[in-house]
Amino acid sequence: MDLSYTPEEEDFRARLREWLAKALPGLPAKPRPEDWPARRAYDLGWQRMLYDAGYADVHWDASPTVRLIFLEETERAGAPYVGANFVGLLHAGPTIAAEGTEEQRARWLAPILRGDEVWCQGFSEPGAGSDLAALRTRARRDGDDYVVSGSKIWTSHAEVADWCELLVRTDPEAPRHRGISWLALPMDAPGVTVRPLRTLAGSAEFAEVFLDEVRVPVAHRVGAENDGWRVTMVTLSFERGTAFVGEVVACRRVLGSLAREARANGTWDDPELRRRLGRLNAEFRALWRLTQWNVSEAEGRGVPGVGGSVFKLRYSHARQELYDAAAAVLGPDALDLDRPWVLDRLSSLSYTIAAGTSQIQRNIVAERILGLPKGR
Repeated sequence: MDLSYTPEEEDFRARLREWLAKALPGLPAKPRPEDWPARRAYDLGWQRMLYDAGYADVHWDASPTVRLIFLEETERAGAPYVGANFVGLLHAGPTIAAEGTEEQRARWLAPILRGDEVWCQGFSEPGAGSDLAALRTRARRDGDDYVVSGSKIWTSHAEVADWCELLVRTDPEAPRHRGISWLALPMDAPGVTVRPLRTLAGSAEFAEVFLDEVRVPVAHRVGAENDGWRVTMVTLSFERGTAFVGEVVACRRVLGSLAREARANGTWDDPELRRRLGRLNAEFRALWRLTQWNVSEAEGRGVPGVGGSVFKLRYSHARQELYDAAAAVLGPDALDLDRPWVLDRLSSLSYTIAAGTSQIQRNIVAERILGLPKGR
């Protein structure tokens, strides 16, 4: 498999680098982490800049390799991450592009790309987190609408979202994986209540969402009725396969900064710490190659394959190990929330849970890649 870049792809890289060098110095100051309305405006503003420069559509209309180059270069340049646009750009948008009707693509994709609308993800429930197929939020068909009742938890960016990619049970009598549908829920619909959740790091990018007889047009269903589990697998393949690409680059940059800090404060003299940092360097280099392999596979399939689960499983643990090493470098300062890497260490604890727990990823790898029998 050829993991090198073509001349056209390298030309795209050069043009992107030139644009980033001109655009980034003019950005306003980044808002405080807890000010989500301001962060929404900041993130949408950056997305509009990308749109005006012709780079907004790389997540859907460009090849997976060009997408990889875009994420690599923007992260290396220190450009803003997608932030509040995360679900729309990397989950809901690619899913609608792959599975939606022409009318649905026309309605939702352009506003995401222009930075006009924010999406959130309504998948997990209080009783159905790792076991997503056990979800109980019901959608009863009533003419041209579904009437939805239930609740969701860990709903990313719900407090500032315009739309929600929502999983509902449309046939309670069907087998668990066959009675689910994927809906686009307008967050301002009557009966929607959002309650923000504060994380260990002090931020509130997640929320509980309560749905009380919320009417959602049938036209907002992506895919066929009761075919939502298959559509969801498309969403999760993007989430696990390519959505973390920029974060691998960021972790490699943090690793270099850790080595420099260790040399400056004397912890580099510890041979065990040097071994940890060296092993992490090899780990993230391997993860980057795995990312390239997944992207090459996606070139032919149109969506990432199950290799994304291998990546997500190992990356989640490697990220936690990276910030544990940061704590060793910082020593007592690892308890100072104002020091670099401390809040990142707290947030890294969620990575073996978010986007599918490590236990679920191991099951996927065992059953779908290794061909092992399902557990009873």
